[in-house]
Order: sequence, then C-alpha cells, then structure tokens
Amino acid sequence: MTERYEYVPHRLLRRRVRDVASGAEGMLMAVINENVSDSDHPHWMELAYIRATSGREFTTAVANVEPAE
Repeated sequence: MTERYEYVPHRLLRRRVRDVASGAEGMLMAVINENVSDSDHPHWMELAYIRATSGREFTTAVANVEPAE
C-alpha cells in the first residue's frame, strides 16, 4: 500500500489566513500533499486545511491561501 498523503511545510502555518475562493478566514492548520485519485493513477494535490472560528476545518487549494489582515 502506498502513502496517500504527506505534510508540506508552509510559511503561514498557525497563522490567520483567508481562502480567496470563498472569502472564509481561519487558522492554517496544515498543508498536505494528497493523492486525491480513486483510481490506479495517482493525482497529487496540495490542500490547505483551515480551521474557522467555529472550530470546523475546511480545505482549499494552497494557491487560494493568503494572509488575513
């Protein structure tokens, strides 16, 4: 069995960020390079895990993450 994810360092970890796609803000908890494919052909994507003030986490593409003001 192959690994389906790996943690990636990011300069904004544990900082307040904004998802430009949705406008939602929260704390960047992790950036993970995940195999999002359900077939035999891997498709790797870097996803940002952001924890909103409600405590719920959501994901977005890392390219959508910017520092919150």
